[in-house]
Amino acid sequence: MDVRAAAGAAAPGAVRLLLRSRVKPLSVRAGKLVVLTVATEETGGFRRFMRSARHFNYTVKVLGQGEEWKGGDYMSAPGGGQKVRLLKSALEEVTEKNKVVLFIDSYDVIFASGPKELLKKFQQTGHKVVFSAETLIWPDRHLEDKHPHVREGKRFLGSGGFIGYAPNLKELVANWTGKDGESDQLFFTKIYINPEKRKAINITLDNKCRMFQNLHGSLDEVVLKFEDGRVRARNILYDTLPVLVHGNGPTKLQINYLGNYIPNTWNFEKGCTVCSEDLHPLSGLKEIKYPVVHIGIFIQQPTPFVSVFFERLLNLKYPKNRLKLFIYNKVRLRKMGLTVNFYPCCFSDECRQDSDCGYFFSIDIDVVLKNEDTLKILIEPFVAPMMTKPGKLWTNFWGALSPDGYYARSEDYVDIVQGRRMGLWNVPYVSHIYLIKASVLRDKLSASDLFFSGNLDPDMAFCRSVRNQGIFMYVTNLHTFGRVLSTENYQTNHLHNDLWQIFENPVEWEERYIHQNYSRIDKENLIETPCPDVYWFPIFTDTACTHLVEEMENFGQWSGGGNTDTRIQGGYENVPTIDIHMNQISFEKEWQKFLLDYVAPVTEKMFPGYYTRAQFDLAFVVRYKPDEQPSLRPHHDASTFTINIALNQVGIDYQGGGCRFLRYNCSIQAQRKGWALMHPGRLTHYHEGLPTTSGVRYISVSFVDP
Repeated sequence: MDVRAAAGAAAPGAVRLLLRSRVKPLSVRAGKLVVLTVATEETGGFRRFMRSARHFNYTVKVLGQGEEWKGGDYMSAPGGGQKVRLLKSALEEVTEKNKVVLFIDSYDVIFASGPKELLKKFQQTGHKVVFSAETLIWPDRHLEDKHPHVREGKRFLGSGGFIGYAPNLKELVANWTGKDGESDQLFFTKIYINPEKRKAINITLDNKCRMFQNLHGSLDEVVLKFEDGRVRARNILYDTLPVLVHGNGPTKLQINYLGNYIPNTWNFEKGCTVCSEDLHPLSGLKEIKYPVVHIGIFIQQPTPFVSVFFERLLNLKYPKNRLKLFIYNKVRLRKMGLTVNFYPCCFSDECRQDSDCGYFFSIDIDVVLKNEDTLKILIEPFVAPMMTKPGKLWTNFWGALSPDGYYARSEDYVDIVQGRRMGLWNVPYVSHIYLIKASVLRDKLSASDLFFSGNLDPDMAFCRSVRNQGIFMYVTNLHTFGRVLSTENYQTNHLHNDLWQIFENPVEWEERYIHQNYSRIDKENLIETPCPDVYWFPIFTDTACTHLVEEMENFGQWSGGGNTDTRIQGGYENVPTIDIHMNQISFEKEWQKFLLDYVAPVTEKMFPGYYTRAQFDLAFVVRYKPDEQPSLRPHHDASTFTINIALNQVGIDYQGGGCRFLRYNCSIQAQRKGWALMHPGRLTHYHEGLPTTSGVRYISVSFVDP
């Protein structure tokens, strides 16, 4: 994030246009151009303006640096007199009569072309002073009838940008005696609508936006034009290419959007051309010199994979003694072995009050932070990392706002989300995760009500507070950072609720529960064949096995191991086990999804020509204990094929056990935790469960396609 002051933006103007005086254009060299602007403090908008000026080799003289801004706030009332005072004083130092002076706002202005084109277009007007023009009259509507009418173009004067010969501009401001808070636009308007003064100073308006494009009242006229490694704004109403673009009045978000491209911030040929500027590399610093970062974690609702969140947080490549962790928690959490401080709200205050705090890193508990270098990356350009939801266009930023301040999709949003445009993007809203410099919190964002604004959600209220302070919010998609979980349908009525997230958060579910080598099955032929037509492959992580066992033990309603079984159709089990069915813990839909997504592909690979829909009548977890049920007599399974997954480890959790296929006199006794045995169920693979001699053995069994 960056900082921008509220001062210096021009407002919509009011003025009428006279017929152009017929004066022979004078030839003006670029060296005769003087560019003046007012900036009382260095802001993000000012730096953007200066970057565009340097790109075209403009030399800019900045007025008012270090002064207190007393020129008012254009968003609420007229102002800007301070600019006229500073301009009048600066013009006294311009003694050459043939000097051309461009006076332009800076915080919300971007150069789109160079001095040569600007001066050529100025000369072509045949006038000595040219003001920018606007569609809307401001600040005094009562003066509308006094403005000259034009055949085509905009009638009203805008004071945010004008160009003229030095003597004429001196005459223009000679009678200024107003206060800093008075309206510069009204002052210039009254001169312009006076026919005698307009003629004497030789003033006209750039009514077709050949030099100046004011956005207020003209947003539908302006589009981006990409050409030969540069980007311009094109006015499609007049078919002109303005030299300067001004986000006057309430169009700050629109100039920010255009500034993501103009003049060369991003283009199709080179991508992001400014992303390596103003970086603060940490690689050369000793760890003790790393900035102290306060990490604020927000837990607003029950969220899956919380323990994984903290594991990833601990894996961040940043010195742990330079981090301080704070948690805002509205949900009861299990103890996780972390030493943290719990605060009810607004613990960014801790960073403000800690003189050692360099940055505040805000992160919601539903963020899946995959990039271990995130802090190092963000500390360089001070931005929010882009986060997505798999398979959706949802992200943690908005490219635009609707008129009532809610989400709107910018034209480039999809391209940014899908990675077709990579860069650093000035946006009106970020959420879930961002890094902000502590000095910004202490200076511009020190108010206690940042997160409160009428009926707005706290994140929207915060972003509005940030925008109102003129602070630029950036999001970057130059790196892959992670994603955001879906929490809408998260249920908390189980011991390990994350097991049920295979539908809502399939990517996280897979990372948590599917064996790390499962994805290598096809490429590296990891499927083993310990017995004829018996296939053995990795499928579950240790965590998946442990969670499933603990879930069953927590449920606790193990069958008695008798033939009578009311849970199954017909009520009789020919070969009973001590077990709990998946549907007893309401896990049957999730289990079928697991079978379909992870078992079916292996089935179709190993049994060519057979396609399964992963239907099952019976899927259950079996418990074998020496003093309970140590083994299982020979039998066929009521399935086309059976999946048998070892849920704990022989030699550690139990002794003995295994499976013997009688027809082939082939036994598998050293079953691996998390590995699945897949074999035909009927006719050919008559089998038995070998005795468990000590400990407790758990397996998951599924009779697929009965």
